[in-house]
Amino acid sequence: MATTNYSCLNRAQLTFEYLHTNSTTHEFLFGALAELVDNARDAGATRVDIYTVKNVDFRGAFMLCFLDDGTGMDYNEAASVIQFGKSAKRTPESTQIGQYGNGLKSGSMRIGRDFILFTKKEDTMTCVFLSRTFHEEEGIDEVIVPLPTWNSKTREPMTDNPEKFAIETELIYKYSPFKSESEVMEQFEKIKENNGTLVIVYNLKLMDNGEPELDAISDPTDILMAGPPLEDVKPERRSFRAYTAVLYIDPRMRIFIQGHKVRTKRLSCCLFKPRMYKYTSNRFRTRAEQEVKKAEHLMKIAEEKSREAESKARALVLKLSGDLSRESRVHLRQVQDAAFNLSREADVKKRIHEAKLRALKEPKEMCFIFGVNIEYRDQDGMFIYNCSRLIKMYEKVGPQLEGGVACGGVVGVVDVPYLVLEPTHNKQDFADAKEYRHLLRAMGEHLVQYWKDIGIAQKGIVKFWDEFGYLSANWNHTPSDETLYKRRRAMEIPTTIQCDHCLKWRTLPYRVDDVGKEYPDSWMCSMSPDHIQNRCDAPEQKQNVPIGTLRKDVKSHEEKIRVQQKKLEALKKNIPIRSQADLKKLPLDVSCNPTLEARASVSSQRARSPPLADIIKNAPSHPPGLRSHALQRKASASRFASKAADTQANVAVKKAVTNAGRSQQRLSASAKSNAVSPRIGAQPSTSVRNATPVSVNTKSQQVKGTKALGHKRETPSRTVQSAGTRKRNTVIESSEEEDEEDDEEEEEKEQEERKSKIIPTVSESKRLKKDTADVVEISDSGGEVDEEEQATTMKDRGLLVEMKVNKEWHTGRVTAVAASKQSVRWKVKFDYVPTATTPRDRWVEKGSIDVRLMKPPSPEYQTPDTLGGEEDISVETGSTSDSTRMEPDTTQPTTSKETVESLVLSFRNTLRYFLPPNYRINKEELSSMTPEELASFPLKDYFEQYEEGLKNLCTAYQTRAEERVRTTEKKLQQNDAELTDAQEKLCKLRNNIVELLRKVQEDIEISTDDELDAYIEELITKVD
Repeated sequence: MATTNYSCLNRAQLTFEYLHTNSTTHEFLFGALAELVDNARDAGATRVDIYTVKNVDFRGAFMLCFLDDGTGMDYNEAASVIQFGKSAKRTPESTQIGQYGNGLKSGSMRIGRDFILFTKKEDTMTCVFLSRTFHEEEGIDEVIVPLPTWNSKTREPMTDNPEKFAIETELIYKYSPFKSESEVMEQFEKIKENNGTLVIVYNLKLMDNGEPELDAISDPTDILMAGPPLEDVKPERRSFRAYTAVLYIDPRMRIFIQGHKVRTKRLSCCLFKPRMYKYTSNRFRTRAEQEVKKAEHLMKIAEEKSREAESKARALVLKLSGDLSRESRVHLRQVQDAAFNLSREADVKKRIHEAKLRALKEPKEMCFIFGVNIEYRDQDGMFIYNCSRLIKMYEKVGPQLEGGVACGGVVGVVDVPYLVLEPTHNKQDFADAKEYRHLLRAMGEHLVQYWKDIGIAQKGIVKFWDEFGYLSANWNHTPSDETLYKRRRAMEIPTTIQCDHCLKWRTLPYRVDDVGKEYPDSWMCSMSPDHIQNRCDAPEQKQNVPIGTLRKDVKSHEEKIRVQQKKLEALKKNIPIRSQADLKKLPLDVSCNPTLEARASVSSQRARSPPLADIIKNAPSHPPGLRSHALQRKASASRFASKAADTQANVAVKKAVTNAGRSQQRLSASAKSNAVSPRIGAQPSTSVRNATPVSVNTKSQQVKGTKALGHKRETPSRTVQSAGTRKRNTVIESSEEEDEEDDEEEEEKEQEERKSKIIPTVSESKRLKKDTADVVEISDSGGEVDEEEQATTMKDRGLLVEMKVNKEWHTGRVTAVAASKQSVRWKVKFDYVPTATTPRDRWVEKGSIDVRLMKPPSPEYQTPDTLGGEEDISVETGSTSDSTRMEPDTTQPTTSKETVESLVLSFRNTLRYFLPPNYRINKEELSSMTPEELASFPLKDYFEQYEEGLKNLCTAYQTRAEERVRTTEKKLQQNDAELTDAQEKLCKLRNNIVELLRKVQEDIEISTDDELDAYIEELITKVD
């Protein structure tokens, strides 16, 4: 099989149209430019220049050039460059960026239609010319690449085929921007060193309006994306200078754009309070499995070759057993050596396969670094690198996906090894989307842990950002440029700059005069004010990043019960339950509700449901139900009640008076019963629509239950049972959210605790005065009030209140009011939520001890309806009893004389304490002012003078501190000068002593200062 001739078989060919197809993988234009920068970095370049050259003869009117001082390429290496998919960098242990052998072709063809490459290495100069224009005008379908080579010293052609060389140079002179050999040689001369590469892309691609996609005119120091700048576009997607600044996680190459150096960044050094988290996982196996399969394949091939060579050697031994000639022995030795080498290579392949197989089972470890971007807080998200090269930027994870202020401004950095995740060909994404999503989830979990560790939420998010100059409520606004805030930011993030000579990173100490300073492009270590790091031979100082630990919450027994109950509720939504027998068919016990402690622990983990005080927990968590089906029932029942009102009014009065006691007993007995009665056959619409909910123990339901006697004497007990069945079916078939279901369970539990405490005290005659339509209303909260009561309670909307949550008072506004027969509840929306565990709004019962008015309205500003609204509600919502006592309404305005006097005294003491110097009103006058005079006190002028005095005081302190800094620096310089003089004098004195000793004793040999000191001490000891 090895000797088979395949020359007659068809071969796959690459047409020049593939050049365009291959370039379309780069959706991000800067990603295509970065491919050429990556090639310079992989070639070991220390400098790369990216610049444009004006040339109106080609599309776009300019050429884009990339010049580096890397290792360059000889003829063979340049020939492998034009082969698609071939790369010498593709090794498992490689730290180079290029892996696919495609970046130069795809990147350059994405920018323009043609490119020409000039490269030097040792004594060779090679030119590579790839042009779509040439193929189109010549009508050539195959990809032809001229590749002439010259000697760099003699500049003579290096070729065995002069005719081929002439054709190649002729094509270059015809279709490239350089029309003669001298112009080509000028491009080689731009490579100053013996090695290097120059890539020139021309005939740039244009947009629909005829302009090039790159803008090299608007900013002479940068290359921008063409077109007007869009809102919410990060600078790295608009400016190539900004993109290259963060292109590498640890930059070791100087990048110049249009002749100006790019201030590259090490992101971890540009963040406030950075913290590192080590992450280990066994999930990232795709790339490692591919390497194992590849190693196994190579091992099998090597073993097969080894077996064939050994078999051939044994056969040759048998064949030459009687032949002892020299040629036979030489041939046998060669075959045996080849077999031995192949056997050794097979053993190596086997060991490599075993090592990769062990590595597959080992967990992969990565380091997440998080920090706060206090310079530009809107530029937050994850920066994900692969082999030190940026792949994804500004990826939102965890709480950042919600768009709130939690974890806002935090930047994360991670460098993913090539064996963990493999990037796509365009290096803008990862090949395995599933494992990449797992990485983002892991970073989200660590982000939450970092947010807890730095404690910004506990101190106050707004206060934190105000400290660094973010005075606007708009998150995208830049911080203040005031000197105070600029210094504050500079104190927290020291300046980190790279030496232009040794390429080491240096951290400069904070100095007031250096805030906002622009450093030159040619900054070197000798310019550093740090005496330890002001030399290029000094080692680079490593960044000291604290190590954090991810602390995962272990699920308690109650939480496990909670998970099981969720599964039960999912089954209950699909299985209809009409009797106790249906309940027994369920896989879990319906009554296994979690305890109140478990509910509190689960609620504390939610973003909008923190643990609340007991009185808030027991309150209903949502307003009375106003769903469409409930409204239909109410409307239908109201029409039925209006028709039957005239005919049954007298009968209802008589039956209600004579049988009130007996019916009430039946009502209480039916409420306590747990059995489910069969459905009522007679009068289905009346008995169902006029039924009250299961929670008949409330005061409003007593009224409704009594009114229902007017229809039928035996209706109350059956009605309660029917309503109970309907209530259960409604809960089982509903699709409400989890927190609403929990609140309904709490409400039902509270209602069951009150069942035995209901004693009616309102007379039947007054109850009969209410409209019959009240009997047929169905409400989750125990009954609704009429329209007049709702209009009265709606006047509470807009009140400014304070509500207690998690033992802290938060200000807010009443946005909704829900009134029922038993209570009036407010929905309070908070103005500011300091932590992620505090809800943005919450329902609370009016009159609760956990809510109070911020600015209670005085009685003179209340309308008659407002003043009398509470009395109407208290009368109509049922009667009080000996066992049930109404709590006083703490939200009503109070005019206590003691409170007023206390406030006046506190206000007067506050004004005296903060009284500005030389204020026109002194402390004695303040003490004698009446409350009316204090009410008209000029607070604006008072605080203006106070702030002015405070600013003057701070300025004085700051001036004094700056003077001390300057004095200290002067003293330090003087001390340094004195120290230098002393060292020089000491050196001269040592030299004089050595000369004196040599005159006394000629054979003395002293070469170092330590030897001189030891010799003098020895002389002194001998003399003593």
